[in-house]
Amino acid sequence: MIQAKRKKDKVVAVVGPTAVGKTALSLEIASHMNGEIINGDAMQVYKDLDIGTAKIPVNERKGIPHHLIDFLPPDHTYTVAEFQKDARQWIRSINHQHKLPVIVGGTGLYIKAALYDYQFSDIDSQPELRKKLEHAAQVEGPDSLHKMLAEVDSIAAQKIHPNNVKRVIRALEVYYSTGVPFSKQQQIDKPEPVYDMVLIGLTMERELLYERINQRVDDMIEAGLIEEARRLYDSGIRNTQSVQAIGYKELYLYFDGECSLDEAIRLLKRNSRRFAKRQFTWFKHQMDITWFDMTGFSSHFSQIAQEILAYVAGKLV
Repeated sequence: MIQAKRKKDKVVAVVGPTAVGKTALSLEIASHMNGEIINGDAMQVYKDLDIGTAKIPVNERKGIPHHLIDFLPPDHTYTVAEFQKDARQWIRSINHQHKLPVIVGGTGLYIKAALYDYQFSDIDSQPELRKKLEHAAQVEGPDSLHKMLAEVDSIAAQKIHPNNVKRVIRALEVYYSTGVPFSKQQQIDKPEPVYDMVLIGLTMERELLYERINQRVDDMIEAGLIEEARRLYDSGIRNTQSVQAIGYKELYLYFDGECSLDEAIRLLKRNSRRFAKRQFTWFKHQMDITWFDMTGFSSHFSQIAQEILAYVAGKLV
């Protein structure tokens, strides 16, 4: 007797650059489609990083359950592999409740790992290996490290410049952690979706997006970002995954006396704009996304949201 193939769980993902309106849209989708929200931002998982990560306050969540947000101490390292496991558990649980999981965020690798049959090496669990490679680069020079890469993965060595030490180390970590050359991992066929899913990407006219980013930084400063970052700094949180986030690393430079406050804020805005550009480029090339223009976000949000809701409903029939 042939068994019927199990239906895939459903999920909606809302992705795009910072400050484009992802949070507002995810609330609309979850509100209208009996959904629960799963955070897909690598920095919003941390407690005490509220203002700088634009974490939505509990009183603004419209009573909608939010998962994988604000649950880890800021000195914890949270890997892509851990996120994949946790996000998939929540997607399964929410589906079993006959509700719709809505994963929202701008950390592309986390979201891709959760939604696709994505195989990767959890190289963050090999800190000793990374330290050894970094030490070798300092003592023997980048050319020596690059030669090491050429011996195990000549294709990657041809593509990565010897001076790009961080990338060389990454390729070596992948090889020594998995036994699979970095170049071969990159050549793996496009991974298959794990779910019956709808991928919504939000975009915006670039100058307007940059204005929104600059204004968001000003609003964060006014809301107490400097004081929030100072509390982390004074508590001894250093060189951790959490405070490498934009908004904290720049202010740490100020606290260390390496730049003025004005310069730190300027860097924060500049780095946020550059990050938004990288996010859009990454999503555009990594996943099969349907894009919606949020340029009229401020005055026509309801209209844009209705268009997206109709699209999602049609795809999930």
